[in-house]
Amino acid sequence: MGENIPTRMQAVVVHGPEDYRLEEVDVPRPGPGELLMQVEAVGVCASDLKCYHGAAKFWGDENRPAWAQTGRTPGHEFVGRIVAGDDEGLAGHGVALGDRVACEQIVPCEECRYCLRGQYWMCGPHDMFGFRNFDGAMAQYMLVPTRARVHRVSPDLAPQHAAFAEPLSCALHAVERATISFDDVVVVAGCGPIGLGLIAGARAKNPRLLIALDLDDDKLELGRRTGADLTINISREDAVARVKELTDGYGADVYLEGSGAVPAVGQGLNLLRKLGTFVEYSVFGSEVTVDWSIISDDKELDVRGAHLGPHCWPAAIKMLEDGKLPISDICTHQVPLAEFQKALDLVGDTSGASVKVSILPNA
Repeated sequence: MGENIPTRMQAVVVHGPEDYRLEEVDVPRPGPGELLMQVEAVGVCASDLKCYHGAAKFWGDENRPAWAQTGRTPGHEFVGRIVAGDDEGLAGHGVALGDRVACEQIVPCEECRYCLRGQYWMCGPHDMFGFRNFDGAMAQYMLVPTRARVHRVSPDLAPQHAAFAEPLSCALHAVERATISFDDVVVVAGCGPIGLGLIAGARAKNPRLLIALDLDDDKLELGRRTGADLTINISREDAVARVKELTDGYGADVYLEGSGAVPAVGQGLNLLRKLGTFVEYSVFGSEVTVDWSIISDDKELDVRGAHLGPHCWPAAIKMLEDGKLPISDICTHQVPLAEFQKALDLVGDTSGASVKVSILPNA
């Protein structure tokens, strides 16, 4: 490796739920076809927080085995500079030393039925940076494996802004799943990082009316600046009644759920019209119970999930590079690696103190 690359570094290591530790570890050495990234920024996702607190999706329960691993470095929303790698790795990823890149969260196996059918984001083994089999970016350096999906990002963006490509690509995929039409009334639940991405993506589809919901006035204002035509504070106003009032009693055509709040699911089912579309993009920390008769007998709804951001990374990066989002106000907090616990706590603060929190490991 290069003369300026150290042999030891600081990294967060997962020892189990609510047991994440900052440790000194070896800087990884890239093998054939691999690259070494010096991490510039890593966003802290709500899923990182739910994994930290032991959600069953990650650590298992009576219905599922554990998926997340101990001994792993977390962090899947990241950007950094390529500082080492052989010709095979550089050519394979279409990059040069010094390039700034972001990687998709998943490291697909390229062998399962999903990968072979081009549905790589649903890869069977489902290896993912920061959770399973590949270390993430809450470290000063990280490996970019041969199977990673790499995208170049402009060096002109601030690191924390460039790292927002990951949640934005996820939101754009959810919007694609909604198949929004020009005459649609679209409702987005939540004005956090994913919700704001949903608003930006839905705005690009140019529906007739785009409505944002949240409990916090400041976040609703950010939703308006991101592209919402109308905002509703659900702590003061009945969103179901208001949406029906705006739609001659029918309800919304599309509901995009990006809050991860359990009540938001039932809210969406109730404010949709018959034959409406519900797209869920959240990781829930607890079980959600709904009246399935609303989905079937009452309304015959089209309910769709969305996972990761397949085929949406170029669009997300272009939106950031073109200044389409009020990104400086979305990326509210940046902390050094030594304060990773503060970053987790900020994301968990339900008072609305932050929007997007990022760690800058080499600041």
